Amino acid sequence: MKVHLAYGRSGLDVEFPDGRTSVITPSHVAGLPDERAAFLEALRQPIAAKPLASTVRPEDRICIVFSDITRATPNERIIPWLLAELERCGTRRENITLLNGLGTHRPNTKAELEKLLTPEVVANYRVVNHEPTNPQALARLGITRAGNEILLNRHLVEADVRLITGFIEPHFFAGFSGGPKGVMPGVAGQHTVERNHGAAMIGHPNATWGVTFGNPLWEEILEVAQAVNRRLFLVNVTLNDRKQITRVFAGDLVEAHRAGCAFVKQTAMQPVDAPFEVVVTTNSGYPLDLNLYQAVKGMSAAARIVRPGGAILIAAECSDAQGRGGPFYDLLQQRDGPDGLLELINSPGFCCPEQWQVQIQALIQKKAAVSVYSSLPPEFVRRAHLTPCADIAASVRELLARNGGAARVAVLPLGPLTIPYLRGE
Repeated sequence: MKVHLAYGRSGLDVEFPDGRTSVITPSHVAGLPDERAAFLEALRQPIAAKPLASTVRPEDRICIVFSDITRATPNERIIPWLLAELERCGTRRENITLLNGLGTHRPNTKAELEKLLTPEVVANYRVVNHEPTNPQALARLGITRAGNEILLNRHLVEADVRLITGFIEPHFFAGFSGGPKGVMPGVAGQHTVERNHGAAMIGHPNATWGVTFGNPLWEEILEVAQAVNRRLFLVNVTLNDRKQITRVFAGDLVEAHRAGCAFVKQTAMQPVDAPFEVVVTTNSGYPLDLNLYQAVKGMSAAARIVRPGGAILIAAECSDAQGRGGPFYDLLQQRDGPDGLLELINSPGFCCPEQWQVQIQALIQKKAAVSVYSSLPPEFVRRAHLTPCADIAASVRELLARNGGAARVAVLPLGPLTIPYLRGE
C-alpha cells in the first residue's frame, strides 16, 4: 500500500506492506468556506470577552505577537485581516508593533518575515524579532509560585492592548500549543523559559500531549502570561492537513484557548488497541520539519504507541541550514548517548538552553531505536545519536522481518498533527 508522508514542501510517497500496516490520521475537518469572514466574526463576537472594537481605543499602543517561521500559523492571511480590523477601529499604523514570538529560536530574516507576513505588512508596519537574551529588551514582572522570574518582552509589557495570535495543535509537553504559549515561551526571556522547561517540569507525568490544567509546566506558562493579562486578547485558529483554517477562537486567554483545545482533541487524538513494533512518523512537513530540533515532536508522537524495544523512523526534511547548529546540537555532543545525557541534564544545578528537547529525545531513545530520513548528512545524524535512513520502505521491511511474522507497522503521515494513544490509557 502506498502512503503519502508529509515531508518538506512536496511530501513523499512510500510503499508499506499490505495487511501489516495501520495508517493513523486525524479526523478530517473541512476548511471554512470563507476564512476571512469567520475570522472577522470571531473578533466581533469573541469568547468570554468584549469585541475587539470595544477593547481598542484610537490612541492605544498595540502589540501583536505572531508565530515564527517554525510554526504553521497562516500569518500571511490572519495578520492582514487583523490589521484591517484595527484600522477600521481607528488605530493608527504607527501605534502598532508586530512582535515575532521566537521563544528561544533564532531571529527570522527580512525575507522570512516578508514570507510570514507579506511584503506589504513588513514595508508598512513596525516588525521586530523577540530578543530572549537581551536584558534591555525585557521587563521583569515578578516571580511565579514556583520561584521562576517572569521576564517578558518590553514591547508586549508596555503596550496598552496585547493581541496574541497563533494556532492550536497538540503539544508534546505543554498539552496544546496556542493560548498562553504565545506569551511564554513566545516572548519570554531565556532564563524564564529555561526554568519552566527544566528537567523536573519536563519529567512530570502530566507534562505531555493533550494535558493543560494539571500539567505544572503549562500552568506556569499560563501564570506568566497572566502577568500581563490586562487588555490581552487571544486570536487562535485551528488547521486541517491542507493548512486550511477550520475554526477561529478569539477572546479571553483561558476560555478561548480551552474551547480550541476541546475542538482539536476531538479530531487529533486517535486510539489504538495495542503497541506496534515499528512506527513511521513525520514532523508534519514544512515548516514544522525545518530542523532536527523540531523533529523531536514527531518522534514523541510515535513513542506513545511503539512497543518498548521497538523502532521509530521519522521522515523530516531538516532543510534549514541555519538550524543545524545551536545549543540543542552542542548539548547532544557532551555525552555518548541517551543515558549519559539524562544523567547530565538531571544533575543538580544543571541548566542549558534547549535541554528540554535533548531530554525528551533521550527518553524516547530509552524506549525505542530512532532512525531519521532527512536531507541531513548521515554523519550529522549520527552525531545526534540517531541512525540515518536512506530508504524508508526498505528499512521498514528489514525491521518487520527482524521482529517476526506477527510484527506490525503504524504510520503517522501527518506526524504530531495526529496524537495516537493506547486505548484505556
